[in-house]
Amino acid sequence: MGDPRNVAHAKKVIQEKHHKGSDAAKGTTSAPQLDKKRQQAQKKQAVAGGVPAVKAAGPTKSDQKPDPTQLEKSLAILAKLKEMEFHSRGNIEKLAELSLTIEDELKQKAFVEPIGAVYSAQDTFQSKILALIEAYQIECERLKPVG
Repeated sequence: MGDPRNVAHAKKVIQEKHHKGSDAAKGTTSAPQLDKKRQQAQKKQAVAGGVPAVKAAGPTKSDQKPDPTQLEKSLAILAKLKEMEFHSRGNIEKLAELSLTIEDELKQKAFVEPIGAVYSAQDTFQSKILALIEAYQIECERLKPVG
């Protein structure tokens, strides 16, 4: 596989072309406006009730035929999740470097605990997004047509 950023970018370009084509036909809002609305909805959801629960992929819709557009959209989401995980890994590495610099070189003991807390939160995010990616990959495999 290639660099996750390249894969994510390719998926994004395909998705934007898809959105622009359907938006031009319908005369609706543009893709950036849809992304803004989606982000605002996610922020409201995060503020209102925390992070939404992720349901495990189960045999709930096993008798229905997989929708190719749903698979395409799901793969785009999977690519975005993988991109987030890639950046999360980078953040962990940067935080580790900063922690060493603050503690060992600068001897700023007052900031050792706060940066450790940020590192811990990022590590928790990393483990949760890896679990989400794994579950979402299973869902994408389920959506793929048989044959």
